[in-house]
Amino acid sequence: MPELAWWSWLLLAAAAAIVGLSKTAVPGAGTVAVAIFAAVLPAKQSTGTLLLLLIVADLFAVTMYRRHANWRELLRLAPAVVAGVLAGVVFLWFADDVWVKRTIGVILFTVIAITLLRRRFASGVDLERPHRVAAATYGTLGGFTTMVANAAGPVMSMYFLAARFPVKEFLGTAAWLFAIVNLFKVPFSIGLGIITVPGLLLDAVLVPVVIAAALAGRWIADRIDQKMFERLVIGFTVVGASYLLVS
Repeated sequence: MPELAWWSWLLLAAAAAIVGLSKTAVPGAGTVAVAIFAAVLPAKQSTGTLLLLLIVADLFAVTMYRRHANWRELLRLAPAVVAGVLAGVVFLWFADDVWVKRTIGVILFTVIAITLLRRRFASGVDLERPHRVAAATYGTLGGFTTMVANAAGPVMSMYFLAARFPVKEFLGTAAWLFAIVNLFKVPFSIGLGIITVPGLLLDAVLVPVVIAAALAGRWIADRIDQKMFERLVIGFTVVGASYLLVS
């Protein structure tokens, strides 16, 4: 078990709660958890440790929202996401922690800017028409960011917001996407040495917090207003991207 100060444990517990909430109520908030883990643990180790908590939260999210997924959209995104994950594996092999954080921060701010401009000057993505360019762009960025920092939540959130998904369809589609992608990442993470025994022990302590927060998130999602939901997603994305740039 890693030797951590009491305040570090409090921060990690808060991050674990955010992981659960981000999967069942407020996508995009997970970037804050990424920032906390990277601040408390060595950056690459934090990625592997957080990944296993995300998988636990994915199980609850899929169970709660399994009927709300847009499978047509998932299939459209799949090739680009896989390509992005593989690019992320190569990047992690060569890049140091500073380069990883700066790159992700720039990507997130770019995505936020593009999405807000599209929402201001267009009516959003029409899911009845092909939009291969948008799917390829966001899917590749999402795959890349999830591999290098578990930070794809904001990227894909921007895509789903642009597509005007209702809350439940948003959460269901995101739940299945990340459940599949996070499991796909495990062998690569083991090969890169970012999943460690100390990280597994840390996860064992934090898993109950993730579960409790995920269950609370379902109650929140049933009551949250669509506009408030979208503002929270964008707000958490900005906070997380800012941390990655300045840390």
